[in-house]
Amino acid sequence: MSRTNYDAISDAGLKQYFLKYRGDQAAFQAYLDRINQRPRRIIASPDDPDFDEKVQAAIRQKLEAARNRNNQQASSSNAADD
Repeated sequence: MSRTNYDAISDAGLKQYFLKYRGDQAAFQAYLDRINQRPRRIIASPDDPDFDEKVQAAIRQKLEAARNRNNQQASSSNAADD
């Protein structure tokens, strides 16, 4: 049996892989290791008077970015169908 090279798989691909093969603990650990290596962006500290507004703005930005990605993928898919 050959061993999967997790380093050769993109982040999204690795996530999909371990979701499909939930018993593959090595894939899950590889994904967690990769995620934990990313720098963390601090939005606001708990004592920040604008904490709620900053968190809500960050959530809106994430949602908007996801919508834009989905729209671009749909546009690309529609263009390929033409």
